[in-house]
Amino acid sequence: MRLDELKPPRGAKKKARRVGRGPGSGRGTTAGRGTKGQRSRSGGGVPPGFEGGQMPLQRRLPKRGFRSPFRAVFAEVNVRDLKVFAADSVVDEELLRQNGLIKGKCAGVKLLGSGEINKPLTVMVDRCSAGARQKIEAAGGKIEVV
Repeated sequence: MRLDELKPPRGAKKKARRVGRGPGSGRGTTAGRGTKGQRSRSGGGVPPGFEGGQMPLQRRLPKRGFRSPFRAVFAEVNVRDLKVFAADSVVDEELLRQNGLIKGKCAGVKLLGSGEINKPLTVMVDRCSAGARQKIEAAGGKIEVV
């Protein structure tokens, strides 16, 4: 058997129902839409979220907060994530990406202080928490804020 000889099994492909093709077809005139009313009209029907005139859910719930589309989103890296790097290495955004610690677009990298580290590293980041700075320097490394 060749690829050009393949065909679906009998009964797997069903012909689409053709509506609005005259009264002899069994689905002519109103084309299965019934007589009159909103759903029988072209472009008729209710919009998504419409609840028959009842106040829709998205309008009943309270609205809170605002998220700026222009906000700066920083990639967060914890001190415990830096264990994968060798002692005395220089860790920057490019190296973090290569090791899969940062993915996607970001406005920069922020180092957070969760976890422990016991080897000296030079870490080049855009922002750094006080706890992270303290742990890196206690291990003999240094932080450079770019």
